[in-house]
Amino acid sequence: MIPTSTPLRLGVVVGALGLLAVPVVGQADAWARTSGTAVPQVTQDRLTPATATAGASTTAALTLHAASCFTAKTVGVGVRDAAGNNLDFPGNLGNQQICPSGLSLTTGARSFPAGAYQIFGFFQDQAGAWHNLTTQTLTVSAAGTPTSTPAPAPTPAPSPSPSTPPATGGSPVAGKTLTWSDEFNGPLDATKWNDSTTTAYKYGTHNPDDNKLDWLDPSDVSVANGVATFTAQPSSHTLENGKQAWTTGLLTTEGTQQGFKVKTGDYAEARVQMPSAPGAWPALWTWANGGSEIDSFEYHPDNPNLLELTNHVNPAHDYLTDATDVKPGQWVTIGTYYGANSVDWYVNGVKVYSDNTGVGANWSANLILNLSISAGQYHPGPSGSAPITFAADYVRVYR
Repeated sequence: MIPTSTPLRLGVVVGALGLLAVPVVGQADAWARTSGTAVPQVTQDRLTPATATAGASTTAALTLHAASCFTAKTVGVGVRDAAGNNLDFPGNLGNQQICPSGLSLTTGARSFPAGAYQIFGFFQDQAGAWHNLTTQTLTVSAAGTPTSTPAPAPTPAPSPSPSTPPATGGSPVAGKTLTWSDEFNGPLDATKWNDSTTTAYKYGTHNPDDNKLDWLDPSDVSVANGVATFTAQPSSHTLENGKQAWTTGLLTTEGTQQGFKVKTGDYAEARVQMPSAPGAWPALWTWANGGSEIDSFEYHPDNPNLLELTNHVNPAHDYLTDATDVKPGQWVTIGTYYGANSVDWYVNGVKVYSDNTGVGANWSANLILNLSISAGQYHPGPSGSAPITFAADYVRVYR
C-alpha cells in the first residue's frame, strides 16, 4: 500500500469507512466509475487472521477472485486501527492477474499492539485507483490473555457474485469414519501424492491420445493458505501428434510411500473451485491396472453448470446440470460412494445420482486430482496463452 500521507489513499480510506454495509460489488463499481477504468467485480473469498497476540509476528492470508480476468498493479492486506491509521501487512503482490479461478496471497509478518483493528483485502487498478474489499475485525489480545472470537460482521446484501459454500462436515454416507485426507495446509505431502507421473497417461507425463494437451510438471501444483492450486500454461514440449503441450498439474496416490487406494465401500470427496477459462478440464477420478476408472466429476467451462459423472467399471453415466451449486469461480463439494452394487454421487452433501451398477466387491484404485487441458476435439481448447488455474481445498476419504 502507498503511505497514508498520499491524498488518493486517504480518500479511499474515508470512503471505505462509510461503505462497510455496502456489498463488495457496489464498492467496486463505484470506484471503477471514479477512476474511469472498467474494473470487474472482485470478491474477497477468504481472509485471515481474525485474532492475534500482541507483539507476536503474524501473517495474513487472502483469497479473492474476479468476475473476469484483469491485471492489478498491487494486491495486499490492509489493517486500520481505531484512530484510522493504516498498519498494513507487508509483502504486497505486484502486477498480478486476478481471474474467476482466484488468486491467493500470504503476506509478510508484522506485529500489533493489543486492541481492535479492521482488516481487509485491497487492490490497485491500472489507473491507480485503490479498491478496498470486505472489512473484518482483527482482535489483538495482550500476551497471556485468552483471545475470544469476535462477533461476525454484518452480512452484506446479496450480490450476483459466486458464493463460497462451507465445507461439508463428515460423510453424508452413514457409518463412515475419516480414514485418509489432505487438507492442503502445506507443504505438499510427498508421502501421500505423486505429482510427476501416472500410469493413466500413455507416456507417464502426457497422453495426447486422450484429446489432452497435458504435460505434467510438479511445479504446476502449489500449496498455500490451505488450498492446492493447479496451473496450466503453454510449454516448449511437442506432443507425439505435433500439437504444442501445456504443462499442468496432477496429483495421484499411485507410486507414493503410503500407496493409498480407495476401495469398495469407501466415500471420497473433494472441495474444489471450478475454473472459467476455455480449455480447462479438471477432474477427480480413480485409476489402477489400466482401468478401474470412476469419475467423481469432470468439468468443462463451455458447459458452466454441468458435471460429468461416470462409472467406467460397470458402464453408467449422468450429465448433472445444477445452476446453483456448479458454476465458474464457485466452491463446491463433490463426493462419490463406491458401492458394490451402486456408485452414488453427492454435491454439497446431497445425493444427486445413483448408477445401480456399482464397482463390485473387490474393486480398488488410486485417486487422481488434476487439471487437464482440452485439445479441442470435444470441448474448446485454450483461447490464448494466459495461464489457467484450478483450486482444491481438500480431499477426504471415509471408510
